[in-house]
Amino acid sequence: MKLGVAAGATAATIVGASVPITGMLEGYPVLTGQAMRYALGAAVLLLVARRLPIPSWRDVPPLLGVVVSGMLGFNALLIAAQQYAEPGFVAAVMGGSPIVIALLSRRRTTSALVGAVVVAAGIVLLSGGGSWHGPGLVLALLTMAGEVGFTLFAVGVVRRLGVLGVATWSCLLATAIGAVAGTFVGGWQVPDARQASALALLAVVVTALAFGLWYFAVNRLGSDRAGVLIGLMPVAGLATSVLLGAQNLTVVAVLGVTTVTLGCVIGLRKPPAPQEPPVPAHATPPHAGSLRTVT
Repeated sequence: MKLGVAAGATAATIVGASVPITGMLEGYPVLTGQAMRYALGAAVLLLVARRLPIPSWRDVPPLLGVVVSGMLGFNALLIAAQQYAEPGFVAAVMGGSPIVIALLSRRRTTSALVGAVVVAAGIVLLSGGGSWHGPGLVLALLTMAGEVGFTLFAVGVVRRLGVLGVATWSCLLATAIGAVAGTFVGGWQVPDARQASALALLAVVVTALAFGLWYFAVNRLGSDRAGVLIGLMPVAGLATSVLLGAQNLTVVAVLGVTTVTLGCVIGLRKPPAPQEPPVPAHATPPHAGSLRTVT
């Protein structure tokens, strides 16, 4: 369990801290940029995996769900949502994703659900709320749905293909779909040095490394308990902003971090193992009827 928590916390921290890197791609074509990012990420994963399991037909729909909702769709929706809503509002809405994951998990536990609610409250404190107009609320909700889909679509297929298998095939599919769709929407553009470095960092660290760590955590902890670790993403984003001098550390932010931490502790509690009922003292021992007294 400790290894799963460490992997999930590291993955969430990496994604949260990568927000300034993503900002370096502002104005760059979204879909083709993602296609290049995932192509490089797939290349790194293939070097690590060496042998790639072949998915069956039953694995294709969940893999496509991961790609369309949690990868290409999530990034496109996140950019679109921020055009109609303040970043704090989008972050607050996305804070509900641990609750949705806990509710939709097949083996959900009460502690994971309570922890998810506490984590969501902490994220709202961290983000400071915010306002929206036009389709901002709908886009924010769709962005949250994409984040949920990235985890839940992968639960079953990770057991069959393994962590590296799911991460690699998802990147390969995202590369193909992003390249075709991006040709018609946004087009292709040669990245400058700043954009190329951002794409490389996102591919190697946020994609190849963080994706593998996250799916390892989901496989070890279950989707409901791993979901509470999503709360560490805005915490890492806050820490990065404070370190870069882009944001001041306030009392409300500290309270939000504390609330998220408390929610993670609650949500990651291991449910007690079911205990067998005690055998009554007067009960006949097993196989007692087969014993014979030797005289």
